[in-house]
Amino acid sequence: MFKKGLRIVMAAVAVAPLLTGAAWAAGQMTIIVNDPSNPYWLTEGNVAKATAEKLGYTATVGAHKGDTNTESNLIDTAITNKSVAIILDPANADGSVGAVKKAVAAGIPVFLVNAEINQEGLAKAQLVSNNAQGAAIGAQQWVEAVGDKGKYAELFGSPSDNNAATRSNGYETVLTQYPDLQKVAKEVANWDRTQGHNKMQSMLQAHPDIIGVISGNDEMALGAIAALKEAGKLANVKVGGFDGSPDAVAAIKAGELQYTVLQPVAVFSEQAVKQADSFLKTGKTGAASEKQLFDCLLITKDNVDKYTAPFVLAQ
Repeated sequence: MFKKGLRIVMAAVAVAPLLTGAAWAAGQMTIIVNDPSNPYWLTEGNVAKATAEKLGYTATVGAHKGDTNTESNLIDTAITNKSVAIILDPANADGSVGAVKKAVAAGIPVFLVNAEINQEGLAKAQLVSNNAQGAAIGAQQWVEAVGDKGKYAELFGSPSDNNAATRSNGYETVLTQYPDLQKVAKEVANWDRTQGHNKMQSMLQAHPDIIGVISGNDEMALGAIAALKEAGKLANVKVGGFDGSPDAVAAIKAGELQYTVLQPVAVFSEQAVKQADSFLKTGKTGAASEKQLFDCLLITKDNVDKYTAPFVLAQ
């Protein structure tokens, strides 16, 4: 009788870790994006939330809009709500380190998407577009559209986001190979359409003879296109974008935008949640490294019809 009872107790103990693991895997995932008024970040949040819910979690989506104080408050809320994991698009490469540390200290694993922080070993994963590769294929397409000589301008994203510098440096690497291309203006427009429009107006006044604009993202490029239309110069100035947003695709179809570089945000947002789920269940993300790069794809008038959904290009 004693041995039989002992076997039952031992069996219960053996099952206990499995039950604990199941309970651990359930719970709330907190997803924090930049600004959902931008279709790129809207897709990021929507895909992550849908993936988390499909895997059995509850999920909330918040937005910091590039403000580290708001980001910190959202992390505090995630801690208070006992989130089991945080999916974060960081507000600032340096300024978001403290927020990630705070979550980690509270025992909540953090998975970064789209943008990086300047410290490794804190987040369980950092999943981002291969911005250098994307900038290179974009710049090459831009030269094909604009030609290899003339004056041009650049619209630069948010200086606090490493992606802005990576793309700009990627453009520079390609375009400096053409000595007759002269960059006469470079303006920060913070990924924003309105700022892109206003900065384009200013650049046109100072440099009315530019033949092209290369932009760090689609929103700034679309703002530039609006300004060029108003000035009656769009036919003479070629514009290139970066992101693969639905509005950019529409602009390509309309012949207003030469190309966009599609970031696979729908892919890496889904993967971040799946890696979080894996980590919660097994202690491992299933990825070979913390930093993971996802190659970008080029969308032009020649393949735009293969764009099947927001930020998805059929291969």
